[in-house]
Amino acid sequence: MANFSKSNVPQFSVEVYQNAYLPEGGREVNAIVTVTSTGGGTTGGIPLSGPSRAAGRATRAAVVIMVDCSGSMDYPPTKMRNARDATAAAIDTLRDGTSFAVVAGTHVAREVYPGNGALAVADARTRAEAREALRALSAGGGTAIGTWLRLADRLLGAAEVDIRHGILLTDGRNEHEAPEDLRAALASCAGRFTCDARGVGTDWEVKEVTGIASALLGTADIVADPAGLAADFTRMMESAMGKEVADVALRLWTPVGVEIGYVKQVAPAVVDLTGRRTEAGPRAGDYPTGSWGDESRDYHVCVRVPQAGIGQEMLASRVSLILPDPSGGAPQTLSQGLVRAVWTDDMAASTSINPQVAHYTGQAELAQVIQQGLNARKSGDLDGATAKLGRAVQLASASGNEDTAKLLSKVVDVVDAATGTVRLKATVADADEMTLETRSTKTVRVKR
Repeated sequence: MANFSKSNVPQFSVEVYQNAYLPEGGREVNAIVTVTSTGGGTTGGIPLSGPSRAAGRATRAAVVIMVDCSGSMDYPPTKMRNARDATAAAIDTLRDGTSFAVVAGTHVAREVYPGNGALAVADARTRAEAREALRALSAGGGTAIGTWLRLADRLLGAAEVDIRHGILLTDGRNEHEAPEDLRAALASCAGRFTCDARGVGTDWEVKEVTGIASALLGTADIVADPAGLAADFTRMMESAMGKEVADVALRLWTPVGVEIGYVKQVAPAVVDLTGRRTEAGPRAGDYPTGSWGDESRDYHVCVRVPQAGIGQEMLASRVSLILPDPSGGAPQTLSQGLVRAVWTDDMAASTSINPQVAHYTGQAELAQVIQQGLNARKSGDLDGATAKLGRAVQLASASGNEDTAKLLSKVVDVVDAATGTVRLKATVADADEMTLETRSTKTVRVKR
């Protein structure tokens, strides 16, 4: 196991891509902000505050695995067995010293291991005990996902760790609690831990699973064949074990008169962060980004500036990466970038669209038209579905998003990708339609 001391936590950088030039009277400024963290387990980076890092100890993490044990997990019986095997594989992937627990989810939430209201610490003994405890997992009961999340929150909240993460598996719809109960649970858990959510089979609700992942800044996906659960759980846990810094925020400071249009993560997936702003002092607001390891993400920032005359220039926004001090002291600024606005009468300069901005504007539209097209198809609006999914094929082809293009080809017959000419397939497998919907927000990075 690598020793993640205070000298080898990630180093963050911010790069801003934009066309700063506006025509006279122009007000909207768009920028792509690329955030990269490197050196988490390799070359070393900046020392971050916090008691565990000051002591030079490895980054501490806690993970709670929530396994659906409702009655439907017994149809077919192999589904429950695959879930047990997948959970065991995830436990085997835990780093020594990681705190963990397993929760069985039905219409109530029940601790399976260690079962004492606390978390176990991963080592050879506790992993073996947890695998043995999994043998008692059986299917029966309903589905109330909010109760699972609240139990996970209680367990994770009691742990003195840097990284708090959940893994949630479900095979059905959240039928045994009101939708507002799940929304309230997500609101309560947001910012307290991140969570990856998976739907197994094809009888679950895509918007519920993707909504959980979006609210808790995790990933969502479908595992149509339960036999693929172990490999997927292993990948999720490996990713969780790679996280070194939690609670990083994207802070936007804007001058007087500048308004925030929106803030979105646009790679590796589209996540709208606009409504998650928390105030951070005069004219500043923080947008959550979750936990980081060695990785890079892109964010689309849109601001509206006051009108100005030709030749004038202003700072439209200062973008900072902020790490809060767990002891309540001043937060740490990890990196910064500037978004500018310059008014010009050069038409070529003011009408040029930055390639990064254009690319991610297209990727956001791609996610939107897929959702609209699938909704139209479900409601029987075949003409609307054809138009929207045709536009999706066109955007996927133009941007080089081959994965999404392949998923679209399972739902439509592509006549001409360049023009978006398609025909709806007469029959579509549930797994193919759900896979397209679940992965519709995944984007491809712009080629620079």
